[in-house]
Amino acid sequence: MYLNIGNDMAVRDTAIIGIFDMDNTTTSKRTREFLASAEKDGGVIPCDDLPKSFVVAAEYGFQRVYLTSLNTATLEKRLK
Repeated sequence: MYLNIGNDMAVRDTAIIGIFDMDNTTTSKRTREFLASAEKDGGVIPCDDLPKSFVVAAEYGFQRVYLTSLNTATLEKRLK
């Protein structure tokens, strides 16, 4: 199955490592470093709007960070 994360983007549900809220997690220094590193490596796929959450997925040996304007509760409901 696939998880629709908005903006005509979908991620395979078996590839998802985690779904994280931007407001709560970006207060941590380690999360900010992780996102900066992923952006430097070209692994961040942005959304059009202001991101509310991000999805970390690993597939075919590549790790990607998808920024999405949907909140974590909506993404969790879509997974079920």
